Amino acid sequence: MLLRNDGSLPLARPRRIALIGPNADEPTAVLGCYAFPVHVGGQHPQVPLGIELPTLREALEKEFPDSELRVVRGVTVDGTDPGGIAEAVLAAREAEVVVLALGDRAGLFGRGTSGEGCDAPTLELPGLQQRLLDELLDSGTPVVLTLLAGRPYALGRAVTEAAAIVQCFFPGEAGTQALAGVLSGRVNPSGRLPVSVPAHPGVQPSTYLAARLAQAGEVSSTDPTPAYGFGHGLGYTEFAWSGLTMETADAGTDGEFAFAFELRNTGGRSGGETVQLYLHDPVASVVQPVQRLVGYRRIAAEPGARHRVEVRLPADLASFTGRDGRRIVEPGALELRISASSTDVRFAVPLRLTGPVRPVDHTRRLHPAFTVREL
Repeated sequence: MLLRNDGSLPLARPRRIALIGPNADEPTAVLGCYAFPVHVGGQHPQVPLGIELPTLREALEKEFPDSELRVVRGVTVDGTDPGGIAEAVLAAREAEVVVLALGDRAGLFGRGTSGEGCDAPTLELPGLQQRLLDELLDSGTPVVLTLLAGRPYALGRAVTEAAAIVQCFFPGEAGTQALAGVLSGRVNPSGRLPVSVPAHPGVQPSTYLAARLAQAGEVSSTDPTPAYGFGHGLGYTEFAWSGLTMETADAGTDGEFAFAFELRNTGGRSGGETVQLYLHDPVASVVQPVQRLVGYRRIAAEPGARHRVEVRLPADLASFTGRDGRRIVEPGALELRISASSTDVRFAVPLRLTGPVRPVDHTRRLHPAFTVREL
């Protein structure tokens, strides 16, 4: 997921790249704790991995064959020795761009910084990684931060000062090749965050599913507003949303809503936009999250292409577990948020459900119906 981009990405074939960080040249940095080379192979380091796991260094060498690539680890994932930071800063100052590979070491039961039995008391980057990040931000060279990690971390100044941020999580065997493609522009990123990225390391909950009192307000001295919200993600093109029409804004508790709008790729290259539908229930018999995702659809489009997006949203998607433990749809006012992410609402539409409280069971409709037509 491309979280931030000041225009530095895609990279314009830089002559000198400084690849820095503990995950810059680590084959298993793309794997989670239950991947075989980590889960079992970690206990037998003398045994070959058995699969191809190109490191980020190898992927960048292939992706940028005409660039001079200097690799400096700087710090280990969770070590406390700052001795390599000065070399990393020097390499950054001599380069045109820094690709910084931070994140986790997957493991089990305390042998890693992420994985089963490897809980974290804070969402600060492990070890001295934040210090390395801050000193590189001060180097004067644009920093493209990449994160090969098992959890979202608070990124401090990078949220506003990094040239770009690419959140990879643990992307798997071909992950570094995909990341290199995003950096070069060979791949147009279109991923969306499945979690929120916190703005501060000690603020919880950071989930978008929090109820009203768990969000920013006068009743708490902490602000859990995320740096990047659930569903956020950028690409190398832009989309315009327009022309919303509501066919049905009032429906029975056994009915459905219907609406349509236009989506247009206004950028200069092909890409994808993910339409996300959130429901806000301001008054219910059981406290609800402020909003919850009830449907989504990724739509690919060539430059200049226009699509009409038609949606039918069943009332069943407004259901929740009532006080008696049964799943119900209640009558009342709702708000539909047609969004590019949980924090980027493009249309907010009042809806109304009428009729009796209706219990629903396993036969309830679980998805909206999308029809996408190119214009």
